[in-house]
Amino acid sequence: MTIVPFQQLACPLDGLPLIQEGRSWCCDSGHSYDIARQGYTHLLPIQNTRSRNPGDSKEMIDVRQRFLNEGFYHPISQALNQMVFSGLPTISNILDAGCGEGYYLRQLAANVQPGKSLHLLGLDISKPAILSAAKQDKRANWIVASNANIPVLSESIDRLICMFGFPVYSEFARVLKAQGELVMVEPGPDHLQELREIIYPVLKPQKQKEAFCPAGFEIQRTETLSYQLDLTNAQQINDLLVMTPHFFRASAQGKEKAAKLNSLKLTVNVQLNKLKKS
Repeated sequence: MTIVPFQQLACPLDGLPLIQEGRSWCCDSGHSYDIARQGYTHLLPIQNTRSRNPGDSKEMIDVRQRFLNEGFYHPISQALNQMVFSGLPTISNILDAGCGEGYYLRQLAANVQPGKSLHLLGLDISKPAILSAAKQDKRANWIVASNANIPVLSESIDRLICMFGFPVYSEFARVLKAQGELVMVEPGPDHLQELREIIYPVLKPQKQKEAFCPAGFEIQRTETLSYQLDLTNAQQINDLLVMTPHFFRASAQGKEKAAKLNSLKLTVNVQLNKLKKS
């Protein structure tokens, strides 16, 4: 097996191919992007951002890294790997769009099948996330960029992963090869039910969502994964809350109730959808 960085990058300003020249990526128009000493590249033009520091903060990334590295979401990564590896070409380009600190891409690389060659690219709008990913694994190419303008050549990706993220289906379809596949993981109706019951005064009933098929794709496979999770101290509970959207939605009273917990049994409930570019 071989794990190497993905190379088919495109200039975020004009879409021309980027060629690595020493410690920089350059296009024929003269645009140049330095590779940081940690190994990542910033390909998010300032005019394409709504804030000076978009995405998750360093504190949020540190929390997510600590929680994920304890293995609480390892069953999700196993289910993801099975879906990604099914029917995977011998030589494959894989993009994790919204990769965070790189946990799922690292798990994918750690479980690659013999005889496969993977060219890996992790993308996130958060600079602290990409910095953390680059420090932990040098086998992938890590870039600061947005799903709304993926700096990748058209029709160059075999598998695209989107984990609890913000999909931009038109861009996903553009960068995927013909018959390329998108694997998405989204929370199910019972995901973290017990935590939500604590932090919200009232919970609206939620139904299992039918698999959504955007234009340009066809559904290949849908799976639901559910299991129980035991958190045994206050830090684990706080880490989980901070790494979810509930941290921003919950009231001060709800967060205070969660902060008083020293243990919590939780339901993890996610839906995995595999879509093929049509």
